[in-house]
Amino acid sequence: MIASATFDFSGASVLVTGATSGIGYEIATAFGAAGAAVIACGTRPSASEYDVDLSAFTYRQCRLTEHSDVDSVLDGFEGLDVLVNNAGANLPGGRDEYDPDVFAETIAINLIGMQRLTTRCRPLLSASAMKGGSSIVSIASMAAMFGVPMVPGYSAAKAGLVGLTRALAVAWAAEGIRVNAIAPGVVETSMTAPMMDFPSLTDPLRARTPMGRFATPNEIAPTALFLASSAAAYVTGQTWCVDGGFSIAG
Repeated sequence: MIASATFDFSGASVLVTGATSGIGYEIATAFGAAGAAVIACGTRPSASEYDVDLSAFTYRQCRLTEHSDVDSVLDGFEGLDVLVNNAGANLPGGRDEYDPDVFAETIAINLIGMQRLTTRCRPLLSASAMKGGSSIVSIASMAAMFGVPMVPGYSAAKAGLVGLTRALAVAWAAEGIRVNAIAPGVVETSMTAPMMDFPSLTDPLRARTPMGRFATPNEIAPTALFLASSAAAYVTGQTWCVDGGFSIAG
């Protein structure tokens, strides 16, 4: 017999940013399969502009650097039980994050926009009646915990996200909002695809990972569902490493 975990989010409303590919798409799909009504956010004007099938979700454009998008993304929705902050990017436009302007843009994409959206969602999350409380799950990175010299802006933003997770967990606990994060190791997505052609980059990372391989997006999604479920009702302010052992290897 093969053991497996299942979750029931019937009746729950879940918003997932960056839901059009990679980790975000797998998380949105997993919540949908568990019965949730999923609001999938992406940067393009309509769902039809993506190669993946988003027809099972309610699509909303939400560019995190555009205040109007962030402020209006939940217009028309009366409730929200789970927010998944997944959207993010490094080396925007292929530019150097050591350039102060690019550094600032990277912070805006990966931290400031996320904080604005999270604050925008607070009243609806506070009003949630979901068992175990409403939940915010943000996608951090191993770059928050280790020096990654290629992406200083992305690393700084993800480290800030981990700190913000702790602060909001303390500040909003009395409102029944739990706040956690996931720090994946290297995951095979479109964002990491460019580095896969360079063994000098990938071989040391794979060698350090005790499980000897990189993750797939569908190996990250179940942790998001667990953290948002009543099974994690006493878990808040934590950053869960889903990294194949990378963070504890010598």
